Amino acid sequence: MRVVSLPVLCVLLALAVVGCDPGAEESTASVGSAAVETAAAADAVCEASPRQTEGPFYFDIGEIRREITEGKPGTPLLVALRFVAAGSCEPIRDVFVDIWHTDAAGQYSGYPGQGDDRADTSGETFLRGRQVTDAEGRVEFETIYPGWYPGRTVHIHFRAFTSEGRLIASQLYFPDEVSDAVFESKPYSARGPRGTTNANDSVGRDDATLQALTGQLTSNGDGYVVSLTVGVVR
Repeated sequence: MRVVSLPVLCVLLALAVVGCDPGAEESTASVGSAAVETAAAADAVCEASPRQTEGPFYFDIGEIRREITEGKPGTPLLVALRFVAAGSCEPIRDVFVDIWHTDAAGQYSGYPGQGDDRADTSGETFLRGRQVTDAEGRVEFETIYPGWYPGRTVHIHFRAFTSEGRLIASQLYFPDEVSDAVFESKPYSARGPRGTTNANDSVGRDDATLQALTGQLTSNGDGYVVSLTVGVVR
């Protein structure tokens, strides 16, 4: 499998988030080894990396699950996150990790009044899930490539916490060229072109922040794997 873009990243969190950039340019991977591949970041030098807003669309679905599509159509995406310790980059187990994002139409589950047609997804839980890191610090989610909505570039929210409280809320980003290619296919293409890219996203990131929070993206058949290594200051 070939890397479509971006270096391996390491995001370190506690009350602050920390990340690493090992400077990797190209590698190969498979879905079965997606999280293993992110382990390369464990040898990197860790640096501070930004937190980002949790946003208004989070809620706890009260369920541990890996497959979160609930039948929503879209380009397959495996989200592979690995949590490690700051400094040593040793894997951290038993961290709860939630992710949530929009469907191909740019709508979140569980909320009314979305989009031009004021869609109501109240009571639905698609594209939301929780996993607990294993002995290697890994979690994986089977989902679809996120859609877009006005004012925001393509992103996935993630939230990490332990029994003692929240560690971080932040967002995972994608290369614009890959998003543009995905959005040319169905069901994304039904919406027409998007108006917001990484460069003009309303969250207001600078280049360094964008680089720190953009995952390593690899192709996998008709879909993709996006990987991010996340470390915790303990």
